[in-house]
Amino acid sequence: MAMKKVMTIAGSDSGAGAGIQADLKAIAAMGAYGTTAITSITAQNTLGVKGVYNLPLEIIEVQIDTVMEDISADAVKTGMLATREIILLVSKKIREYKMDKLVVDPVMVATSGDILLENDAVETLIHELMPLAKIVTPNIKEAEVLSGLTIHTIHDMEAAAKQIAKMGPNYVIVKGGHRREDAMDILYDGKEIFYFPGERVNTNNTHGTGCTYSAALAACIAQEMTMTDAVSRVKQYITGGLANSLVIGKGSGPVDHFWMLNASHKEGKI
Repeated sequence: MAMKKVMTIAGSDSGAGAGIQADLKAIAAMGAYGTTAITSITAQNTLGVKGVYNLPLEIIEVQIDTVMEDISADAVKTGMLATREIILLVSKKIREYKMDKLVVDPVMVATSGDILLENDAVETLIHELMPLAKIVTPNIKEAEVLSGLTIHTIHDMEAAAKQIAKMGPNYVIVKGGHRREDAMDILYDGKEIFYFPGERVNTNNTHGTGCTYSAALAACIAQEMTMTDAVSRVKQYITGGLANSLVIGKGSGPVDHFWMLNASHKEGKI
């Protein structure tokens, strides 16, 4: 069977823990082929974001066109779309190429706390991009912004997911990594809530978890997995990546995107 292809439309992280660099690692780890359309270049390391340059719209557009005209994509994920204009362009291209297997990671703030989405872009994200998504993958902080609700409990997460679902995506997953208790994720399909419990991993190395999660999910969706199976697999993948996270740099290091491969080596399976 031909390898499935996943395009990531997102920003670049020079530290390679998040952004398209993390996306490509996660897509490869999930057994798919990753392509990119870079929207912004960030000067970034484990301590924070030192600079951001948003690429000209025509360069973003030609990247998408060039990949789609030759390689195409079985699924697409979006990450850092920093401005209203970039969101409008990406939404237009998604409609043009009928990218129905779209994972939207509503990137707003980096792990370091640096803002990655301009204020006037949030409404554009909600009205233009969210209705095109198969699934949206906010963490609790992002879900609060999108839903307008305050989230403390699982019930709050459920309410936020239902509110976000009104914006048009087929599925909403609210990730529980920012919870103080366990790391429960909840998935809403428009009718039913599904629960994905997860142990809380005690590590400071959480850089790029959101990017990694959404990219891995896009790879699973590209391979025709059901949404519940895809989320279950990605939950296991992220938990393992955190448990084997990498001590790189002086701040918040990245997850180990290839922990499963390393585990297979240790067990003598490769």
